[in-house]
Amino acid sequence: MRRNRLRESLNNKQPTLGTRILSFWPTTVELVGHSRMFDYVEFSAEYAPYDHQILDNMGRAIELFDHLTGMIKIEQESRMHAAVRAIGSGFQSVLFADPRSVEDARECVRAVRSERPQSGGLVGVNLLRYTGVVVDPASEAWADSLDNIVIALMIEKKSAIDNLESILAVPGIDMVQFGPADYANSIGLTGQMSHPEVKAAEKHMIETALKMGIAPRVELNEPIGFEPYLKMGVKHFNVGVDVKSFYTWLQKTGSVMRQELGLEPVSDNAAKPSAYGK
Repeated sequence: MRRNRLRESLNNKQPTLGTRILSFWPTTVELVGHSRMFDYVEFSAEYAPYDHQILDNMGRAIELFDHLTGMIKIEQESRMHAAVRAIGSGFQSVLFADPRSVEDARECVRAVRSERPQSGGLVGVNLLRYTGVVVDPASEAWADSLDNIVIALMIEKKSAIDNLESILAVPGIDMVQFGPADYANSIGLTGQMSHPEVKAAEKHMIETALKMGIAPRVELNEPIGFEPYLKMGVKHFNVGVDVKSFYTWLQKTGSVMRQELGLEPVSDNAAKPSAYGK
């Protein structure tokens, strides 16, 4: 089985740095690997179209780089299926969206661990690419590799904050991240991600996680604004997402060139076809 570098970093109390992609083009994964700047690449599958062949090809791209690990972010309704297929493709970490309760957290762990008694999971023997399909599908090394999968939870609902210590006490949780947009929405402050009540919940989550020995992770769009988190003791960051970076580049580059060419910004109406194509 392939070494799980993210697991090793967490076990050794070392900081980690990841980046997010929505593109399922394997070359995007290769670019992240070639940069040699990131410990893992997160495929935010909760927001992206994908199929099983895409996951396999992304897994192959990740494995081109010894230093790189793959994480997948999955939505709540497809936990078991999506986790098993992603791990089978070569992803070594799963970020679960929307857990609301202790039972949700337990389900996330069970969706990753093998069904042997000491692991306490639900995953059975399967013929997927990370075991060589038929080469090593039922070995002790296979079951051990499932125990090494890094399990991360999004803490992004009011009920998750209300039950935070109980959720973090579930054996197998390695990492947590606060979701300000969902949390704000769940307490009736839709869109107010910087509201004092939202920021207080984030601080509470980070402090509680550190107290309980769980690694808090923070997402940033750019490498700015990390200083307060470092002071709090956060060592794990995920910086940038491909679609946001591309959109920002389009805006900045287009603005400079249009100004040099004496062109006005394109109006919103110009981008929208009128009725009947006229």
